[in-house]
Amino acid sequence: MEGNVFAGLSGSAISNQRDRHYRLVDQQGSPHPVLDDLYDSLDAAWDEARCWWQEQFGSERGPVGIGIEVSTGCGSWRTLRHPGG
Repeated sequence: MEGNVFAGLSGSAISNQRDRHYRLVDQQGSPHPVLDDLYDSLDAAWDEARCWWQEQFGSERGPVGIGIEVSTGCGSWRTLRHPGG
């Protein structure tokens, strides 16, 4: 198949690429109570978190108290960024 961006990848590698999602978590590491959604990219998740944080607290308030997790191939979540980090 010409032009296939997944050419040369195994079935599990293709599945992992398609199934990877990001989510935002609160200070306790639980899914964020307001921003409880799945995002297709790390950038999309972080942009949403920053915009919401600035709308709620303004730019004067310190580090963003929202973390980011990524889905794993086995169905669990791995922390990429801790809240306030």
